[in-house]
Amino acid sequence: MSKQERRKAIIVFAVLAAVFLAASILTGGDGAEEETIQQVMRDAVLHDLNKVSLFGMAVNPGLLAGVIVSSFLIIFALICRIFVIPRFKMVPGRFQLVLETVVGLFDNMAKGNSKINGFLGAYIFAAGAYIFTGTLFELFGVQAVTLGGHSISLPAPLSDINGAIMMGCLSYLVIMSGGIAGNGVRGIGKTLKEYSLPISLSFRLFGALLSGALVTELVYYYSSLSYVLPVLVGVLFTLLHALIQAYVLTMLTSLFYGQVSDNTPKPPKEKKGKRGARNTSAAAVS
Repeated sequence: MSKQERRKAIIVFAVLAAVFLAASILTGGDGAEEETIQQVMRDAVLHDLNKVSLFGMAVNPGLLAGVIVSSFLIIFALICRIFVIPRFKMVPGRFQLVLETVVGLFDNMAKGNSKINGFLGAYIFAAGAYIFTGTLFELFGVQAVTLGGHSISLPAPLSDINGAIMMGCLSYLVIMSGGIAGNGVRGIGKTLKEYSLPISLSFRLFGALLSGALVTELVYYYSSLSYVLPVLVGVLFTLLHALIQAYVLTMLTSLFYGQVSDNTPKPPKEKKGKRGARNTSAAAVS
């Protein structure tokens, strides 16, 4: 591609961008929206207005998104297990290298935090994959029809408070299983001491993903902001949340799992009387 052709392409792109921007400013958005911004924000948090149908039941859009993401991950895992893994080579290709790197990352995280790490590595890998894929899911703009006949874009599954709570409680149960595996019945008591952990995990995940969803909804709502800017805001917020939240939840789960599964006996404490006697005898000898 010559310099003149590049210049022409840049000029054409700049002209089109200017035309779209001018059109968005001139047309505005007055009267075009069916819902107010307050209704849009409320529904993004509570999902009580735009219900969708799932097997004949009225459910939140986040649940339908969760079913789609889970189905995709299961099918992808089966394809990899049946067709890809049996063909692994000593000198890995690109796809094999990516799979081994990701699996090794979570496996090393589990081994570094707990001696009982077989199930832990599998769980944090599955949880991290679900959080990452589910967060990126909203970028594809998968459409669904509500019970009222409106078309909506399905949100990230964990931007629904119910999905975030279930992920936090499931992680808490996995941590408790580590306590039982390492310390028996006493492990339940060690885990129950962290009674605020499922709330912390749930609302940290929900708040982070919801903030990105609200910002994206706000940008898309106003037509004057609906060119170029949503690409930057939506992609950056979504990618950052996908990476950060997948790492944070898996790291916290593995850390607490390692703490409650640790069965190393604590060293006995010396009594003050014996310590004082030793100091007295040492002083007398000197």
